Amino acid sequence: MEEIPRVVSTARRFDGGVFGVRSDTVAYSDGAQHRVDVVEHGLSITIVATPRVRELVLVRQYRHAVGVCLWELPAGTAGREETALDAAKRELREETGYGAARVEPIGAIWTTPGFCDEAMQFFHADGLTAGAQALDADERIEVGIFELEAAWRLVADGTADAKTLLALFWLQGERREFGRIVPR
Repeated sequence: MEEIPRVVSTARRFDGGVFGVRSDTVAYSDGAQHRVDVVEHGLSITIVATPRVRELVLVRQYRHAVGVCLWELPAGTAGREETALDAAKRELREETGYGAARVEPIGAIWTTPGFCDEAMQFFHADGLTAGAQALDADERIEVGIFELEAAWRLVADGTADAKTLLALFWLQGERREFGRIVPR
């Protein structure tokens, strides 16, 4: 049975530059109540940039939460007054230096719905033209172009993230659209 509990109360726990945390008390129809902690992140975007057939642009950066450098798709968040498409074009240019003749939405996923409200919109970019990166002051990003087989090896080695794995399946498969979710 699918029951969506009602929110009885909400308490702010943290407000940061990238995310916030709240604690909701939820009540079910049988009277049971539970506390649910939620990381509030909202919409993020990621770009599957393909310079040529069977190639993929990845960026390598240190991820402090896991203590390692990972290869991953260019990604970021949309500004308040920015569409997801505009954010995708901006993040591609900032992180990789590439512009794209075509940028099209291909799907969206909930990244970690057990505790976080982040929805991630994926875009495919091709017709790439090289340019200069425009990194934020706190970004240290290396750009690489990988044949798909080499990118699969990064996944096998544990040096690529989950969104990159999803992109590889998409590139290898039928390139179907996926996940038409709409964040709250």
